[in-house]
Parts: sequence; structure tokens; C-alpha cells
Amino acid sequence: DAEGLLRIKEENQKHYRRAQRHQEKKEKIQRHNRKLGDLVEKKTYDLKTQYEHLANLRRTHILELTSVIFPIEEVKTSMRDPADVSSESDNAMTSSTVSKLAEARRTTYLSGRWVCDDHNGDTSIGITGPWITLPNNGDYSAYYNWVEEKKTTQGPDMEHNNPAYTISAALCYATQLVNTLSLILDVNLPKKLCNRQVNSPLRSEFCGENLSRHRFMRAVKKLNANILHLCFSQHVNLDLLHPLHTLRNLMYLVSPDTENLGR
Repeated sequence: DAEGLLRIKEENQKHYRRAQRHQEKKEKIQRHNRKLGDLVEKKTYDLKTQYEHLANLRRTHILELTSVIFPIEEVKTSMRDPADVSSESDNAMTSSTVSKLAEARRTTYLSGRWVCDDHNGDTSIGITGPWITLPNNGDYSAYYNWVEEKKTTQGPDMEHNNPAYTISAALCYATQLVNTLSLILDVNLPKKLCNRQVNSPLRSEFCGENLSRHRFMRAVKKLNANILHLCFSQHVNLDLLHPLHTLRNLMYLVSPDTENLGR
């Protein structure tokens, strides 16, 4: 029994010494983990700082791009509210009739259905200048109506101020701006949409040959999808966006008031 007790004591001392070595290793590992934690925290802060710096650079480039080359702004029209005109001509008109006229003014027949649009008739959105605009309500029927009319009408087209030309030009500029923004923001677009390039086999979707209604609407939907995707990536307020408002959504995206622009 004495020999067994002595042997157990020796084993316990070995275990104690091994436990001490393990404790030292544990403390060493903990110190190493603390150093790594401090390093990771510092690297994370540096990375966040770099992201903020990159976001500021992107934001600066975008604001320069949209103020010098692709300015987007609202273009006011001189149309008067039918309710105001009617009320001036008939002082006895009831308030219900006035409200019905105002409601009718905010309603647009678009692509086979009635669409409510609070901005209908008030403004257009211009890109690169007030002379190249898109209808604020997203109704681009003037383009394919003109194309269909050209198919039945012979002779040269002398209407240089035709709305179809401004719609085509505005959509082409918008496509070029969206593609440039995707490069600056490093965001992959969900839809492939080309803009005209010099010495390139890529053909613009909106400039060049006249598009049929189906091809035109398909290209517009692709452009709107790309713009919404960029707006979502930059956390633009969803309450401001509308799936049919091409340039207005783009205007909200590149606005200096967009806090997360460049993220």
C-alpha cells in the first residue's frame, strides 16, 4: 500500500507539472489571441476608413459627372391645372367636380391600363439639357407611335423637334450614364444594355435604327431594371422610386441628398 501510495504521488506530481505547462501554453495562446484581436480591430477600422474614402471618391466623381456631362433636372411646363381653369370660368362649380377634374388630370392611360401619376403634366425630366427630356409619367408611346406612322408615311422626316427624337436621345444618354455609374460604383447590372461606342461592334439600343414597339418597350424595361438595381445598391429611399419613372429614379440616385451614394 505504501509503494502504491508513493507511485500515485509521483503520478500526481507529473500531472501537476504537465498542468502547469498547459496553463502556460493557455496563457500564451490567450495573449496571442488578444494581439490578433487588436490587429483585426485595427485592420477593420483601417478597412472601414478606406471604404469611406473610396465612397467619398465615388461620390465626388458621380457628382462631377452628373453636374458637368450628364446634368439631370426637372423641366417645368406651362400647363395649367384644368380644375383651376374651369373654376375660373365657372364660379358656381362644386368642389366635387373640381376634385374629379384633378383626379382625372393625375390619371394616365399607359400600356393598356390606367395609371395614377401625381406628377402628370407638371414636369418633365431633362438630361444633358432642358431640350432633351422624358415624360415624367413614363409614357413613351410618342416614340413607337412615330415609328408606326413612319412605316405608312413616305418621304423625308422634317420634324426635327419630334418627341420621338428627344425620347430616343434621352434614353440613350441615360443608358450611357447608367453604364458609367455601374463602373464607378463597382456594381454589376442585372440587364445588359449597350450604348453607342466609337469603333466598337456594340450597338446602342436606342440610337440608330427605329425600334418596334416590342423591342423599344423591352429595352426600356431593361434600362429601368438597371436603374432600380443601382438605387437599391445605394439605399435610395424606396418611397421615392417608381418602376416607370426612368430619369426621376436616376435623379434621386445621383442626388447630393443621397446619404449612401458611393457605398
